[in-house]
Amino acid sequence: MKTYFISDAHLGSLLVKDPRAHEKKLVDWLDRVKSDASAIYLLGDMFDFWYEYRTVVPKGFVRFLGKLAELTDAGIEIHFFTGNHDIWTFGYLENEIGLIVHTKEEVVQIGNKRFFLAHGDGLHAEKRGFGILRKIFHNKFLQKLFRYVPAQLGQEFGYKWSKSNRLKIQHLENKFQGEQNESLVVFSKKYLESNDVDFLIFGHRHIPLDLQLKDKKRVVILGDFVSIFSYGVFDGEHFTLEYVD
Repeated sequence: MKTYFISDAHLGSLLVKDPRAHEKKLVDWLDRVKSDASAIYLLGDMFDFWYEYRTVVPKGFVRFLGKLAELTDAGIEIHFFTGNHDIWTFGYLENEIGLIVHTKEEVVQIGNKRFFLAHGDGLHAEKRGFGILRKIFHNKFLQKLFRYVPAQLGQEFGYKWSKSNRLKIQHLENKFQGEQNESLVVFSKKYLESNDVDFLIFGHRHIPLDLQLKDKKRVVILGDFVSIFSYGVFDGEHFTLEYVD
């Protein structure tokens, strides 16, 4: 049995030309891996914007959510790590879909290996503006206050904000900044100074990276499922980055 890792599908993004085909590709991938998957880790930003109101969840993604529910009903563990685009889950994904939701980084034992898992935002110094925005997004009072924004306005705001943000940083995506400048690599090196894990696995940066550090420890950035269509797989002994055609 294998453990799968995937991140940054950004379902619903206004920058995706064919949302239905995009969702279908993700659902087809889940169908392919379900036969040998013991667990699947969704490491953040699977949705381009996700905010749950008390009785309303975002429109769309029915095939994806249905497939996740099918897999959890079949006994496959699916772990959902909130990213910086889909922070605002308040019970629906757990109670209706059966996901195990994580709102912060976790260290887990898989086989005889230890994995540090996180979406990747907020772990290392980033631009001040992003840091302020992140604090606003994670503020519990403001999260609840957003419920008083009508759902249609709230969703339109979320998707337009996401599109604007993506266009601003697009020039940095898919480009490795080097070990000294890549924030998640810098974080990983510092983390390993006082912690013992075999793998540190992240999403967030939209680059596929599998880099060996000291003592054969490895930092992995999963790429994305928007343009790269990459994912990670661990068979109990070996970890590899793979790609969907």
